[in-house]
Amino acid sequence: MPRRERNKFVKRGQILELKIEGYAFGGKGIARIRSEDGEFVVFVPNTIPGQTVKAQVKKSSKNYAECSLIDVIESSPDEVEVPFQDIPGAPYIQLPIELQHKYKKESTLSLFKRIGKVSNIDDLFDELVSSPNVFHYRNKMEYGFSAIGYDRVNKTDIDIFTLGFKRRGVWWMGDNLEKDSGLFDTLVEDNISRIRTYCEATGLDPWHGPKKEGFFRFFVVRKSYKTNHLLFNLVTTSYDLPKFDLTAFSELLQDLFKERFAGLIHSINDETGDRTLATTGSSELIAGDDKIVEELLGLNFEISMKSFFQTNPKAAEKLYTKVIDYALENKEAIDNTVVMDLFCGTGTIGQILASRSTNAKIIGVDIVASAIEDAIKNAERNNIDGLEFYTADVGKFLAEHPEYKNKIRTIILDPARAGIAPKTLLKIMNINAERIVYVSCNPATQARDTEEMRNHGYEIKKISLVDQFPHTSHIETVVLFEKILVDTI
Repeated sequence: MPRRERNKFVKRGQILELKIEGYAFGGKGIARIRSEDGEFVVFVPNTIPGQTVKAQVKKSSKNYAECSLIDVIESSPDEVEVPFQDIPGAPYIQLPIELQHKYKKESTLSLFKRIGKVSNIDDLFDELVSSPNVFHYRNKMEYGFSAIGYDRVNKTDIDIFTLGFKRRGVWWMGDNLEKDSGLFDTLVEDNISRIRTYCEATGLDPWHGPKKEGFFRFFVVRKSYKTNHLLFNLVTTSYDLPKFDLTAFSELLQDLFKERFAGLIHSINDETGDRTLATTGSSELIAGDDKIVEELLGLNFEISMKSFFQTNPKAAEKLYTKVIDYALENKEAIDNTVVMDLFCGTGTIGQILASRSTNAKIIGVDIVASAIEDAIKNAERNNIDGLEFYTADVGKFLAEHPEYKNKIRTIILDPARAGIAPKTLLKIMNINAERIVYVSCNPATQARDTEEMRNHGYEIKKISLVDQFPHTSHIETVVLFEKILVDTI
């Protein structure tokens, strides 16, 4: 008999027209192909139930296929019109926020059922916390220059000076931002076209991705919600720099943004990689200040262009409030004790916890030296005592400090998207803390870690979701674990 085809439904590279029927975690729309051979599932990112789309097969297996979105042929009946320019960073902006929350909640909790093996996760659900600002919530935006643009009328590429965002799924094609995207500062985005016109008039070239050459590369803006100030960073190559008047460019920005102008930094990036700041590049302050000040829950933070800071500070306040509420649910487990804040970053959670507890000692650990430096400076600026910060790998730090075993009642975890390495997670559980508050920007890895934690006696007491990034597939989770079994490690 002839060998049967591995996949009877689709082939890699094939163009499909699909009706999106469901939503899976991570922003993947679910379509199904039905025939006499059965039913076949197809995932298409950045789509929503009710849409009819054109998509191309990127990966095909026996049981399912993954596609990239080419175009939306027919909108979902759930979509509404918004007065913003569509951009890749907001694929669901036309979907009412209540439906966004519904899809995020259902798909996230399903991860804990399927991966974490928590069958009663719905009973443990606390709440989904919405972003206070559904639109214009971001405090930082990166705009890219490109010599290859997108013709929205003819739906093809065109040689044109662009400043805006990359076309979704096309690394070498830019798409001019002509008006407010609904994510960042309205005044800034309504003036991006004027900044583009000024730069184009210099005669200097924007970056050409395939050729890896050009002068203008990125235009980055940071905003303070506390002061309403704007900090700018123009990123260029060093080639042709003598032909560009940085002082005149600074005067343009000051004319456009008046008293909101905080400062302009110029950065050089001669590397060919598609990243804003080069590892070997340099930065120079052209005018104003090189930092802005932001406030979170009454604490002040000085932010430079390179600093890590929560992108949606108003939602971050809600996130940190939920973390602190979980940590302080049993305040006796905090007051007059030592609390570990692992993967602490710039130490925001630890500072808030220290300011709201009695004689608690907070130990913050993170491997990023610059983040710990910022944590120390911010604690000094806010006059908060009881904090100790260490630059170290969390696993190595715990291995070098066995004295903490059975001495810590509360641990706070806030790892990167990749989650916690298995060996490090074992070391954390080996401390034998009574309570662990686990914050995650990637519920899939958190659900994976949940299964291991349950195997070692830690059960979920409650879980909340925080929507820090409306109109995207991203969701933050805050989970409170409690130790219910004798240590089995």
